[in-house]
Amino acid sequence: MLFFDEYYLLLVVPALILSMIAQFFVKSTFSKYSKIRCSRNITGRDAAALLIQKNGISNVGVESVRGSLTDHYDPRSKKLRLSEPVYGQPSIAAVGVAAHEAGHAIQHARGYGPLVLRSGLVPVANLGSRFGPIIAIAGLVMYNDLLRDIGIFLFGGAVVFYLITLPVEFNASGRALRILRDENVLTAGELAGAKKVLTAAAMTYVASALTAVMSLLRLLLLRGRRR
Repeated sequence: MLFFDEYYLLLVVPALILSMIAQFFVKSTFSKYSKIRCSRNITGRDAAALLIQKNGISNVGVESVRGSLTDHYDPRSKKLRLSEPVYGQPSIAAVGVAAHEAGHAIQHARGYGPLVLRSGLVPVANLGSRFGPIIAIAGLVMYNDLLRDIGIFLFGGAVVFYLITLPVEFNASGRALRILRDENVLTAGELAGAKKVLTAAAMTYVASALTAVMSLLRLLLLRGRRR
């Protein structure tokens, strides 16, 4: 943001603080359950492969990727990439995170609507989140209504992306936990731990969406004040 104002302090700053709290919470929760080995001694890779196989998916590979909490599913290459603390570790956290990413692969294979929509919005989200606020603020500073509205419109597309991400993430976790339970991959106590890890991770998406919404609301309020 190019300048501070009362809307930024009242709307955006609290959302940013919530995001930092959510990030701390997910890291601490993941760290806690990374130290607890699951009774079946199944690794993150094994759990992901099991969920994919149980859903009749044969064209998705599972591979390791560097970093921590860098786990993701790439629908273009159909690769499920698990971070080093997840891929080969038989912990409750590893199994939970791996199962969640497998949930995205299952969504992709089933043509889950919100995931399809979110994938289509990726270019818009990248453009809008990077340049939308800058263009909008520049328009406000220069009293250029067209430039301001273009920036707000672009950022609005990014906000839609953040909001659509929420059902995608919650659905992936729901699928993961259901299969882990039905296939007896985790005991009831272990499943509760995995749920805590995934809930903590989901809160980071909620916080990001809230920050985006508050940032858009700020721009709209500034627009109204300038008018």
